Amino acid sequence: MELSPEYRAMAFVSSLQCLHLGGRDGIPVRPTRPCATRMSSKGFARPRKIFKYTGKVRPGTVSPKRSVPSDIMRPSYADDGIPKEKQPQKPWEIEIKSDEDIEAMRISGRLAREVLDLAGRTAVAGASTEDIDVVVHEETLKRGAYPSPLNYGGFPKACCTSVNEIIGHGIPDSTILNRGDIINVDVTVYHNGFHGDCSETFLVGDVDPEASRLVRVTYECLQRAIAVCKPGIPYSEIGNTIQRHADANNVGVFKDGVGHGIGQAFHTTPDVLHFANNVNNGIMRKGHVFTIEPMINEGSARGVMWPDGWTAATKDGRRSAQFEHTVLITEEGAELLTARLPESNPLSFLEETV
Repeated sequence: MELSPEYRAMAFVSSLQCLHLGGRDGIPVRPTRPCATRMSSKGFARPRKIFKYTGKVRPGTVSPKRSVPSDIMRPSYADDGIPKEKQPQKPWEIEIKSDEDIEAMRISGRLAREVLDLAGRTAVAGASTEDIDVVVHEETLKRGAYPSPLNYGGFPKACCTSVNEIIGHGIPDSTILNRGDIINVDVTVYHNGFHGDCSETFLVGDVDPEASRLVRVTYECLQRAIAVCKPGIPYSEIGNTIQRHADANNVGVFKDGVGHGIGQAFHTTPDVLHFANNVNNGIMRKGHVFTIEPMINEGSARGVMWPDGWTAATKDGRRSAQFEHTVLITEEGAELLTARLPESNPLSFLEETV
């Protein structure tokens, strides 16, 4: 997911750091001095404020960043974390991909899907989120691709792993998965100059009926949003469609994570809002490529940012789920560049596999 413009502009103050999310790509801009402790005029430090985690998930130990062989094509931000692609000046200015671009993106999307499926098979009780990241990293490299999240804005890992109340951008670490957990794994790969982006929420063993229902409704939100996509439709209709289904099922739509245009740039126009809105983010045209990735919360739609500056959690500590596809607008409607494969993991939360 990409943080919304409003969320990126917000300043988060924690016990460890101040974080300003600014710029089109949500790259963290950290102050030169930590703001957890300030010195009084008499030279005594004020007490630190303790960050209040909202659920049961806590940060684990993050291993060192893994390397990428020099023969793998690297995105513009791979070395310093800063994307170099020029961004459109207006939110409704959206690139129309050429036939050659689309063919390249079909390959990137297929590779992302293959890696996500393998990651999902690793999401079992007793595995760590670090174990999932190892699979994503290694399988991406085997396919001659670069794991797009790695060093994007300084992100330290190859994928995002978001467990239970974590809405998105969870950092893979030593956290162990338990039976009954739900986990979203978000995979993006960069191959031959183009990104492909997808995610799914996986059930870890048998889960309670409420968790299964949340995941099913989230999947339905994505499917209904895809179904309205075709040339001439305003991008706002995606959010309106998701909001209607979420409201009908008494779940919350997280408003501060958006879908996004994608191609040679990881994130670009349009901003795809997942909630009811009339914002002019453009009209769908043949050749547009973007992600839809609704984040649906069991309770409150609101979120909080962890002190690491990446991890978004639900404000009330209840669970969140997400699904994502990269979507191409065609003459007839929408083509999923990250479509599920015949061998993809069964969607056990549905009555029958889709």
